[in-house]
Amino acid sequence: MTSVFDLAPESPVVPVVVIEDAADAVPLARALVAGGLPLIEVTLRTPAALDAVRAIAQEVPTAVVGAGTVVSPGGVADAVGAGARFLVSPGWTGRLLGAMRESGVPFLPGVSTTSEVVALLEEGVEAMKFFPAEAAGGVPYLRSLAGPLPRARFCPTGGVSLASAPAYLALPNVGCVGGTWMLPPDALAARDWPRVEALAREAAGLRGAPAA
Repeated sequence: MTSVFDLAPESPVVPVVVIEDAADAVPLARALVAGGLPLIEVTLRTPAALDAVRAIAQEVPTAVVGAGTVVSPGGVADAVGAGARFLVSPGWTGRLLGAMRESGVPFLPGVSTTSEVVALLEEGVEAMKFFPAEAAGGVPYLRSLAGPLPRARFCPTGGVSLASAPAYLALPNVGCVGGTWMLPPDALAARDWPRVEALAREAAGLRGAPAA
């Protein structure tokens, strides 16, 4: 199966989007895509989330929209039914992993310990979300996993910032990072899409940037 990392390999950052009003979904997605971040994770944390995924899937063909905070088989079905092209979970269970496999779309199950990584590798899953990245050990932790577990590849999310992202992206076992810094609450509240686009463009330029 195609990996999430293959969906937009040129994009170093996945914006993690919380949408309160589905009417904001399309202009927000267009701003992110225009800034160079086509891979967009809409978290299933609000009543508007599925409508937002559906709107982006239908009206922004240049976006690759996925669903995050997927925590149940029902959530998998709802997200894929709305048009999600990838799935992200903060953690995983056998039932959830089975549902994500059967969905037919790429997925990133969440891990925060070495044992969880090994368990997923046993299941044949090599693409994972490392969450919560900063709280779970950050760059040093992932660097330490690269030697003994070279097949595992991660999208660190949770506390990742513009300042810390380059250090993650410099690691051999990191395919991209997830973040919210290009989506400041005041810009979203004001529907300041040009500012979101500018911040997205800055984030898109991180691939190949020197680590601090």
